[in-house]
This record gives sequence, structure tokens and C-alpha cells, in this order.
Amino acid sequence: MAKVGVFFGTDTGNTRRVAKDITTTLGSAIAAKPVNIRNATVEDLLGFETLILGTPTYGEGQLPGLSTGNATESWEEFLPKLEGHDFTGKKVAIYGLGNQKGYPDEFVDAMFYLYDQFEQCGATLIGAWDIEGYKFQKSKAVVDDRFVGLVLDQENQKELTPTRLEIWLANLAEAWG
Repeated sequence: MAKVGVFFGTDTGNTRRVAKDITTTLGSAIAAKPVNIRNATVEDLLGFETLILGTPTYGEGQLPGLSTGNATESWEEFLPKLEGHDFTGKKVAIYGLGNQKGYPDEFVDAMFYLYDQFEQCGATLIGAWDIEGYKFQKSKAVVDDRFVGLVLDQENQKELTPTRLEIWLANLAEAWG
């Protein structure tokens, strides 16, 4: 089994494309095939020592899910299932997609909800990302003056995605040893 599980929530496919880029970059010896969270169980996540989790932010800082108009369940419905599960010893990295021009007051807020839930479950969060290079008003995903994970803006900064992803994955590889 690969040592890194890659799980994502999406309805439009942008977050899935990034998940595929992550697994391609890491290679099949390191990363498992990416899985949409709607097709996963908590036990699936617990089967990995390291997780990379992706989410877009919908509307006014929301997780993807049925209440945001998704056709299927996503992170909104999955996160409550984590309550009572122990992720101690697991390393979790988060990436998020957002639109800093269209939603500058809730830019990538959904990342925080993943961060908060996995932290409550005892996971070690890795992969914080610098806020420089982004123009936004506020974000719940900023903790200790850094984003809780990699931030990608496919609407306004798509050309920066490959470089950001490469740097972030190299930093993660050092963190998970």
C-alpha cells in the first residue's frame, strides 16, 4: 500500500485535477490513487500514515456539500463522521482552492474546517503555506500568520499552480520523512 492517501471533495473537478497532479508528481510508489471523499470511509483515511486532503471553498466560506448545491455529498457530510476517531500519529496536509478576487472576505475558509476537525482528532497538521502572493481581506484558513495548507487560485493565478505545488510537495516530503 502507498504511504500517502489523497482525498478530495469537489463537484466541478478542479480539486480533483489538483489531486491527480499531486499523485502524478509523487508517483504511485508514494501516493495512492486519489479518492473523492464521497466514496471514502473514515477507515479508508485511517489506513494511511499520511494524508493529503483537498477542498474548494463554496459561496460564503463553505465546505462543498449538499447545502451548497453539490449533486452529491462531500466534506460537509463527511467531517461529522470523524468525531470520536483518533488520528494521533497521522500526518495531515491540506490544500484548498479559492477565488481571492471574487471572495476576498472568506478566501479558502473551507480549509480551516478540515484543519480544525483533524486537529481535534489528534492529527499532526503539516504543510502550512505563506500568505504572501495573495490579495484577500480575510480568511479563516490563516493560523499564526500562515495558511493551514497550500492555497491555489485557479481563477486568478492558475499559472502559479505548478510551481506552488512543486514547492509544497517538496516541503511535505521533508515533513513526513
